[in-house]
Amino acid sequence: MTEQVWCGVVELRQYTLKPGQRDVLIELFERELVEPQEALGMRIIGTFRDLDDPDRFVWLRGFADMAARHASLTGFYHGPVWAEHREAANATMVDSDDVLLLRPCGPFTRPKTPGKPVTVTVSDRHVTGSQVVATLRSEHAPNTFPALPVRENEDVAVTVAVQDHSPEPSPETLRLEPTARSWLR
Repeated sequence: MTEQVWCGVVELRQYTLKPGQRDVLIELFERELVEPQEALGMRIIGTFRDLDDPDRFVWLRGFADMAARHASLTGFYHGPVWAEHREAANATMVDSDDVLLLRPCGPFTRPKTPGKPVTVTVSDRHVTGSQVVATLRSEHAPNTFPALPVRENEDVAVTVAVQDHSPEPSPETLRLEPTARSWLR
C-alpha cells in the first residue's frame, strides 16, 4: 500500500449518530460506500470511531480540487449506490453537517506505528505531536456542492497525528480509533 496520499481538498466530516448506531453505519459504509466513492475520484483517507463519544463517526474524504469535488459528489449523491443505501445510512444519523473544508499543507503520510489512536486537532495553529501525519488549513473557496453544507467563515489549522500520550488541550481535539478499512491505521 502507498505510504502517502495527496489530495488538493479534504473534508473533515463529523457525524452525530443515534445511540447505538455507530457500528451499524461503519459496517454499511465499509461494505457498500467506500469503493463507489473512490471509483468516482474521491479518496477515503480515514474512517474513525471517536474514543470520547460512542455516538460519533468521523471521516476524512479527499478530492483532487474543488471542480473534482463537485463532479465526484454529484456523481455519487445522484447515483444508484447512494439511492440504494441513503435511507439505511441516514437512519443512523442525527446530524451530518459538521464539516470542515480544508486544504492540505502537504501529503498525508501513513503512521509509522500503527494501532495507536489518531488525534485530529482543530485550532488556530498547528500543534506538534509525536507523529504528525498531516497538516491542513481552511479552504475558503465557495462550497461547490451546497447540498452538503460545510462550516463556513472559519479560519482553522488542523493537525492529524498519532499520539504516544494524551494531546495538549485545545478548542477541539478528537481522539480517534481507525476502523478496519481506514487508510490511516
